[in-house]
Amino acid sequence: MKHSHTVSFYTLGCKLNFSETSGIARLFEEEGFARIDFREGADIVVINTCSVTDQADKKCRQIVKQAKKLAPAAFIAVIGCYAQLKPDEIAQIEGVNLVLGANEKFKLIEHIQAWESRLNETRVIAGEVKQVKDFVPSFSYGDRTRSFLKVQDGCDYFCSFCTIPLARGRSRSNSIEATLKVAREVAETDVKEVVLTGVNIGDFGKGTDETFYQLIQELDQIDGIERFRISSIEPNLLSNEIIEFVAGSNKFVPHFHIPLQSGSNEILRAMRRRYGRELYEDRVSLIKTLMPHAAIGVDVIVGYPGETKAHFETTYEFLRELNVAYFHVFTYSERNNTVAVRKSGSIPMKERRERSKMLQILSEKKKRQFYNNQLNQEFSVLFEAQEQDGFMYGFTENYLKIKSLYNPEWINQLKKVVPTAVNADGTIKAEILIDEPVHA
Repeated sequence: MKHSHTVSFYTLGCKLNFSETSGIARLFEEEGFARIDFREGADIVVINTCSVTDQADKKCRQIVKQAKKLAPAAFIAVIGCYAQLKPDEIAQIEGVNLVLGANEKFKLIEHIQAWESRLNETRVIAGEVKQVKDFVPSFSYGDRTRSFLKVQDGCDYFCSFCTIPLARGRSRSNSIEATLKVAREVAETDVKEVVLTGVNIGDFGKGTDETFYQLIQELDQIDGIERFRISSIEPNLLSNEIIEFVAGSNKFVPHFHIPLQSGSNEILRAMRRRYGRELYEDRVSLIKTLMPHAAIGVDVIVGYPGETKAHFETTYEFLRELNVAYFHVFTYSERNNTVAVRKSGSIPMKERRERSKMLQILSEKKKRQFYNNQLNQEFSVLFEAQEQDGFMYGFTENYLKIKSLYNPEWINQLKKVVPTAVNADGTIKAEILIDEPVHA
């Protein structure tokens, strides 16, 4: 293979993966590679994988097949969580040239260059996950409006259903000073909003005397970024001081995503979660007391082994009473090498799907109720570039999705809005206060 000049990326999974793909893509661009769209058929195709559901294998095969169809001679590298967990399985997929584990993926260019002369073989380089100790910072760029900034990686929690500690290693992060340096790089771009991301971001600074609370205080001072959004944070790490700080901050927005997983304390214990439903309720209550308009999102898993109908009903009722805005509902899937896969009391898949559907319907009701409660108040919306059928969209600080007639001058601009009605498609119609741009 002569030194190739086109590379494309396909990312599966979470915001953290998108952030890391962006970081790796920038390394390729610095080396003179031209990044093109996956659909254009590049010389080198990098697939960044996920392992959260049992579809990882199937999805990875599909993308490899697609890449080979677009460019039969493409060099295909598979990286990410699934590549760390099942490297040999991926190596068996026809067309894969290189499989890199968690430690090796950030040295992808070097591995590709070392492998240029031996294209017909498949190389697997995935060390033991306990050897993964380095923190490699990254941020996503490409969307002018928003960037995902990676502040933490790995997890020490070993919840019984989860493979992430096995795929990403122990919890680790940079110093506050090093994290601020990367945030200032983001501030140099056009990006107006930064989403802080990681596997367990509340664990930032673990093993040092720095904390996530200290980090957000420092980030709040950065010029050039108008909004910070905290992505998913564990309820036991979402302290009073963090909630109080966000309530008084100009830049940190009133939007929290807090994993619950179950409303039954018995199931939470079986899942090895580090809190009970009482603590969760307490977090929600404090947020809504200090920020009545805050949006709170919830992760919940249905069909965990041993989850009886009574357990599920307890979760359903707990969520129905909770003052939250929406749920992300996950149907439990068996994952190798986890404690849960060995548990008795497996729930039939049909029953899991029915429970999932019930919670999705409840989530839609909660979202509509939350939206209706926000009408006729003043918010700021950050409009995005994409035009769809003459309309443009953007999110308010508390995650209301605003739909407005397309105006190219409003792209990547913060505008004052007053929501007036909920549209049939679940977006919000709003009055735009034209003469009042927002300055953070």
